[in-house]
Amino acid sequence: MSAYPKSVCVYCGSRDGNEPEYAQAAQATGQMLAGNGWRLVYGAGDVGLMGRVANAVQNAGGTTFGVIPTHLMDWEVGKRDLDTFVVTETMHERKKVMFMNADAVVVLPGGAGSLDEFFEALTWRQLKLHDKPIILLNIDGFWDPLCDLLQHVVDSGFAGNDVLGFVQVAEDVEALEDALQTALA
Repeated sequence: MSAYPKSVCVYCGSRDGNEPEYAQAAQATGQMLAGNGWRLVYGAGDVGLMGRVANAVQNAGGTTFGVIPTHLMDWEVGKRDLDTFVVTETMHERKKVMFMNADAVVVLPGGAGSLDEFFEALTWRQLKLHDKPIILLNIDGFWDPLCDLLQHVVDSGFAGNDVLGFVQVAEDVEALEDALQTALA
């Protein structure tokens, strides 16, 4: 049994993106996780939004669990000062270890990797392999196109309406905190 009451897996960019609001939201998310006593589970990088979330958790006295594949140690600057630092052989192992060690999934702005992680968690939920909450942090409408795409998939008959219910959207870190408090109660 984990020494930590709840763990939140955060998927996000290994870059900061073009808007300063993304970095601010990443830092605020890290502070919020630590403030609630939730352990951060993430990709163990020390760059971009990933690094910002982790550093904010650490600076606020929180606990971190990072997972990185060997081939990304240099690229994502593996953050070795985490409470738990796991090195895997493959990306698939990384995603599995991260997901299995979390009680909820949060997706901040990010690129193809964040989308891959999101869709894998969503697909597993659709297949009834888990019932963990999946929450998009929609800073400045970043995920609006993704939400539109999911609606289009449903409208086009490739998924049922239940898929839309598997994803919550939080417009800011305060709403994210509220959603997590409800989901993890």
